[in-house]
Amino acid sequence: MSSGGAEPAQGDGQGGADCPGDPGGRPRAGELVGPPVWQSSRPGSIYDYIRVASFSLGPDGRIDQWSERAAQMLGIPARYALGKDPVEAFVPGELRDTGRRKVSEILDGREWTGLVPYRREEGGATDGLAEIYVMPSRNEEGERAAVCLVVDVRALRGIETDLAASQAVFGQSPMGFTLFGTDLKLLRVNERFATVFGGPASKYRGCGPHDFLPRSEAERMTAALRRVLDTGEPVAEMQLVGLGSGEGERRRWSVSLYRLHGASGRPIGVAALAADVTGRRRAEREAANARRNLALLNEAGARIGNSLDLETTARTLLDVAVPQFCDLASVDLYQGLLAGDEAPPGMSDGSAELRRVAFASAVSDVRLATAPAAPGDASDPVAVGAVHRYPFNSPCAGALRTGHAQIIPGRESDDGGPEFGAVVQSTLAVPMVARDTVVGLVQFSRTKGSEPFGERDTALAVELAARAAVCIDNARLYRREHERALILQRSLLPPGDPEAAGLDIACRYLPGTTATEVGGDWFDVIELPGHRTALVVGDVMGRGLRAAVAMGELRTAVRTLALLDLEPAEVLSALDEIARGLGGSGDDRPTARSARGRSGSPEGPEQKRSARTADLSEVYLATCVYAVYDPITRRATFANAGHLPPVLVEDGEDALLLDVPPGMPLGVGGEPFEEIEVDLPDGALLALYTDGLVESRDHPLDEGLQAFRRALSDADRPLEDACDHVLSAMNTSHGEDDIALLMARVQGLPKDAVGDWSLAPEARSVARARELARDQLTDWGLQGLVDTTELLVSELVTNALRHGHGEIRLRLLLDRTLVCEVWDADLAQPRRRRARDTDEGGRGLQLVGLLSEGWGSRRTPRGKTVWFELALPDGESPAVDPTEALLSLF
Repeated sequence: MSSGGAEPAQGDGQGGADCPGDPGGRPRAGELVGPPVWQSSRPGSIYDYIRVASFSLGPDGRIDQWSERAAQMLGIPARYALGKDPVEAFVPGELRDTGRRKVSEILDGREWTGLVPYRREEGGATDGLAEIYVMPSRNEEGERAAVCLVVDVRALRGIETDLAASQAVFGQSPMGFTLFGTDLKLLRVNERFATVFGGPASKYRGCGPHDFLPRSEAERMTAALRRVLDTGEPVAEMQLVGLGSGEGERRRWSVSLYRLHGASGRPIGVAALAADVTGRRRAEREAANARRNLALLNEAGARIGNSLDLETTARTLLDVAVPQFCDLASVDLYQGLLAGDEAPPGMSDGSAELRRVAFASAVSDVRLATAPAAPGDASDPVAVGAVHRYPFNSPCAGALRTGHAQIIPGRESDDGGPEFGAVVQSTLAVPMVARDTVVGLVQFSRTKGSEPFGERDTALAVELAARAAVCIDNARLYRREHERALILQRSLLPPGDPEAAGLDIACRYLPGTTATEVGGDWFDVIELPGHRTALVVGDVMGRGLRAAVAMGELRTAVRTLALLDLEPAEVLSALDEIARGLGGSGDDRPTARSARGRSGSPEGPEQKRSARTADLSEVYLATCVYAVYDPITRRATFANAGHLPPVLVEDGEDALLLDVPPGMPLGVGGEPFEEIEVDLPDGALLALYTDGLVESRDHPLDEGLQAFRRALSDADRPLEDACDHVLSAMNTSHGEDDIALLMARVQGLPKDAVGDWSLAPEARSVARARELARDQLTDWGLQGLVDTTELLVSELVTNALRHGHGEIRLRLLLDRTLVCEVWDADLAQPRRRRARDTDEGGRGLQLVGLLSEGWGSRRTPRGKTVWFELALPDGESPAVDPTEALLSLF
């Protein structure tokens, strides 16, 4: 063909029907424009696929022409074919008769088409099959001849298969399939595509992406088609969104593009395979939401409830929910719950006072207001910490009243600024229910533009609120019980500034953890007769409320035993018996039961009782150090029950651990306690402590004791400051055990504050005693106490002469009170009794009880001491008139 003439414009192809949005009058693809012209076809035509060859037969039935294409297709060169009878040369022997008849028929002027087996060499086997189209012809002399066209059967079968597959794709494929030409116009679409977008498939021939997709999506599709056509790089799973035929729902398609090539490799268009993934995307979105919800619940389980503080738990709930679940959120708790009321929080109608304890927002400058009583109503914002109520007819009050979550729609209007409803699309009001009790309300809100709340969101919100509600209720219950235990323990500890004659006292108590603040460590300062002071520090094994209760029982027992004025070793022995009784029942002794259990003997009733009470027995094991200080002799007597030794710091000396026999812990039993006496010079510092101060996992006990001694050696400062210095120098934040520290600086009573006399066992000693007491009180400037003191001294000395024997000793002690002691050698303790009206005596101790602040007696190594105590005049309250007191006895 001649190469003259211009090539047609790119994209000229097959024609099509009118296309939606296509301007009228546009020529169809493939139609000729203007007069026909001769032109050269580009490589890649249909003949490249079919591969047609030709040869001709002369009037004699022999081959007279053999094309080069025939030589290529059949594999037989022209020199072997020309001039030969094709039947004899190429047809197998068993088919030659049939072949000759067919050649004769053709030379008689008949056309014939059929499959012909052939062989390439004489005598060879059949190795080819050709489809031959034979057309009768005539030569120059008018003789009969034939022109034969040979087609490659394999190419034909491939074309048939491809056509069948193409028809299946375009007619039966459940996926949308389209072919775009090089002008990016549709050449063909399958039925699925036409069904989705409406109309017959022929309607879309010649259309572009803008004819069936939204503008933005069509531009994306066009750009992708052009890129694939230019570069040959395929595009996989490009996501497109549009509207199907007659559907209001937005559909989503996944489109894959690849370039098509002719047999010569020339690009001839782009194929597009589209799958409707709307349902899959919906399922993926639901699965993603489910995964998000599960992750949110996991995070809530890990974070909510780590604190026993109600406000912290509420803030943690909002940290989990915003912005992962909602855009705005708030938590309101009943005011009664926060105030610690015992009654169940709230009212049945949901109108009780609530306090906003937490608020979180992912939207800047937006405060969440109280939900309106009805949709569209205005409401004022509620600040964190504000107390408010919900109106009875409001959705929030309904949620509180019924215990069920409610969805509150936002306002349609944007009037009123950034308040509730102005930017909020919808709100979930979820009551916080724990143990069938509503403790508060949490509101989750989503702003306009976000996805509205659905059923799954409501279920998730209820679950989040329930978890937080249980934690808040647990915190409420814990706080209530903790406050009770704390009140119990603090009521058992001495006051912050205990006073003692001849001692400056400073003390500290640190709980093991700030979460509990309740433990078994205790200390006490007990005033004893004669201005003596008992110092006690103890540690009950265990922690928590039970340890605090055990500590209270032992402390009460210590005070009771101390007031009996027993020796320190006797106090600990009696306390040991009490601890063993508290830890067991009857004759069941923990130590004995444990010993029998370890011996391997068969388990009996006692072992079974031991198993039931083992935990209780362990709680009542305790260590204790007990010291009695006498400010007159400047001497302290110590006894120890398995406790760490006291530390003494004398002026200018290093701290020293006192060598007090350690003894066995209280509750073990079976071993006596020893005591030692230590002289304490004025200015010396005495420290009693528990093991929590010096022992931890970070260092051994010896290192802790060394550090404690160094800290005390450097504590040359006021006692309170010295106490703080010791705690700051030690590791007190380990949280492993409680810490109790009792420090006392020794002062002693000055000599001029003590009056001490010996009296002969004779009647005139009574008058001598009155005279000595009067003179001493006059020297001290206590003339207001002279009459009372003379009367009471006279009574005690008289009793010593009447009921006792041996030398009598009178001692007056002045400190914060006035103490008078009368000593004698008789062991019998005085007993107060009520005298009858006719009795002439027996009213002496009654009179002592009426006129004194307190009185009593105690044993001494050589007898007993009877004492009474008088308060010093304060200038405000009048002193008791001895005469009126004496007359009141009759």
